[in-house]
Amino acid sequence: MASEPAPIEVRGLVKRYGDLTAVDHVDLTVRAGDVYGYLGPNGAGKTTSLRMMLGLIRPTAGSVRLFGRDPARTVRALEGVAGFVEAPRFYPYLSGRRNLELLADFDGGGARGRIDAVLDTVELTDRARDRVGGYSHGMGQRLGIAAALLRKPRLLLLDEPATGLDPGGMRDMRRLVRRLAGEGMTVLLSSHLMNEVEELCNRVAIVRSGSIVYEGEIADLKHAAGATYRLRTTDDTVALEVCRRQPGVADARCEGGDVRFAADETTVAELSGALIAAGALIVELAPELATLEELFFSLTEGPAAAAPGGHALSPSGAAA
Repeated sequence: MASEPAPIEVRGLVKRYGDLTAVDHVDLTVRAGDVYGYLGPNGAGKTTSLRMMLGLIRPTAGSVRLFGRDPARTVRALEGVAGFVEAPRFYPYLSGRRNLELLADFDGGGARGRIDAVLDTVELTDRARDRVGGYSHGMGQRLGIAAALLRKPRLLLLDEPATGLDPGGMRDMRRLVRRLAGEGMTVLLSSHLMNEVEELCNRVAIVRSGSIVYEGEIADLKHAAGATYRLRTTDDTVALEVCRRQPGVADARCEGGDVRFAADETTVAELSGALIAAGALIVELAPELATLEELFFSLTEGPAAAAPGGHALSPSGAAA
């Protein structure tokens, strides 16, 4: 029995505007159940990519498939798909409910009967009869998600949903995305807010100047980057000397009252024995994984950001 096509499959996607290449041979796959982060600095081509995924603009080259269908060829590709690119727009002089009623009438398929449910999902029931022009930015973002949910989507695409929100608004947006994912919805969100993505997403694509520099699990990206360790012993002077002599230990130094170094788990196990043999008993030994933000900057800034040959990085950290 054949498996269902992935919610999103993008292969060799290119978009050029004259001499400007906004999206440069992007490959990515969003699997069912993913909360997938599409990350990059401003101007990296994220919004242009989302527009092509939703069939709003045609690619110069390459292909997009939503559940196996091409949105540039058939509107049926958008069945079960919803979301917004940039900020959602509504009639400001109408209430939130009235805006949803107009959209529901356009969609049909019993969408009017879902208005109360989607307002409850995004926690706007109490403000549904207020004019949208009086909504905060966060409320407008939540109303945009409510409008998307009217279509009962299996796949939700959100472009920078937390941008411009205050801390409370960001917390509410995180809670909402988690709730939708917990109900089985696949979510792709573009963002440049690394802490939000690290809390929400299981997989990411990181884009620089229109090209993918990493695509895969966040956990795999962190593992490939390796860990640094913080060490305290009964004799840190001896411990530093042992670390510097130990094969496989790199960048051993004293910092902030601790000995710090980089190594893999096997080397750390061997180092523990060497420290004890030297009389430097371990008081604390703790790994410190790089944050997604640190890894993002290492991939998107400076000449070392791209993998050799300009290829995307695989989850192992090698050139794909």
